[in-house]
Amino acid sequence: MDYDVTDIPTGYDRARSHGPEVLELWMDAVARYLPAPYPQGILDIGCGTGRFTEPLARRFNARVVGLDPSRKMLEIASAKKSNRHVQFVRGRAESVPIATRSVDLVFISMAFHHFNNPSVAARECRRVSRNGGIIFLRAGTRGQIANYPYVEFIPEAQPLLETRLNGRDEIIQVFREAGCQLVAEEILVQQIAVTHAGYLEKLKAGGDSVLASLTAEERDRGFRRLELHADAVDPRPVLEPINIFVFGR
Repeated sequence: MDYDVTDIPTGYDRARSHGPEVLELWMDAVARYLPAPYPQGILDIGCGTGRFTEPLARRFNARVVGLDPSRKMLEIASAKKSNRHVQFVRGRAESVPIATRSVDLVFISMAFHHFNNPSVAARECRRVSRNGGIIFLRAGTRGQIANYPYVEFIPEAQPLLETRLNGRDEIIQVFREAGCQLVAEEILVQQIAVTHAGYLEKLKAGGDSVLASLTAEERDRGFRRLELHADAVDPRPVLEPINIFVFGR
């Protein structure tokens, strides 16, 4: 999807920012797999509005390049930038504009399914990684679709997710063929809203590319189902599973 021809960037932070506790949860997850000492250079591929870019720089005291093909996303990221060690660059995962073996961590968050050529992107991740560095991939997968919280309320999203998301084995195979080794994998469950009513407001902000592909009628029917569910069960938190894959060069 070309985000620059949509309104997704405008509502992306409202839809995807889940608070400091969730952000710290992910920084801890990255730290678990980083070899000592912490990385000096990090590449955040598909950085979007920079949701993880500056937190990575702060947590690991590192230089971070945030890479994204969307001009609109990068404009928002640049407007928020406060860390001099962060740089935002427009570009694609299939042709990363940084030097070979120049980073210790490649971080990819919910972007793998958007790559035009995942095999080329994986080879680029390996190319820019130093020996001993890791590729940390945060991704949705087909195997978890049934557990994604909006699917039961917006069933029209399921076939789109099945088409767009990758399978777990497919992701691993792509990186193995690029010369990378699977170091670890896990499923991390994050709390994305304190209540279902709060979750509905996040969805209405328009930061999800799958929901943006549905008709307004399909979205509105789903939102109404979720609203009725919220009335029945709240206060109850909303949880979402995310796959983690860690690869070594």
